[in-house]
Amino acid sequence: MESIMLAELRDTALSVDEVISAVADDRAGGTAFFVGTVRDHDHGRGVTTLSYSAHPSAPDRMRDVLHRVVAQTGSEGRAVWKVAALHRVGDLAVGDLAVVVAAAASHREEAFDACRRLIDDIKAEVPIWKNQLFADGEAEWVGAC
Repeated sequence: MESIMLAELRDTALSVDEVISAVADDRAGGTAFFVGTVRDHDHGRGVTTLSYSAHPSAPDRMRDVLHRVVAQTGSEGRAVWKVAALHRVGDLAVGDLAVVVAAAASHREEAFDACRRLIDDIKAEVPIWKNQLFADGEAEWVGAC
């Protein structure tokens, strides 16, 4: 049975309900999720908007991360059953959802561990870059090599 339920980049609004529904599983005793939103500041400066760009390999890299997290999280009898991740690309406003990840597992500890690894590894390994526009008119690229 496939454990990767969603692994997508979208240029439309993200849905927390869609992600949670995607990982619903009767075997799961715990489901953890993380929602990243566009905040109105960074480095003590006001942020007005931001834009996410992604390399064409990003969806495949995201799927690789999800597969690895499922394989490496949990232990005998304490499995991670399903995971999902959606990341927004394009122009976003303050308050918009930028990323939603979720993990359903036998127990809460594995669900929390998998969810944390999902967001941390996606941020570290998937080629998605953020360009944020500050209130003073300056811009900054984040995550670009």
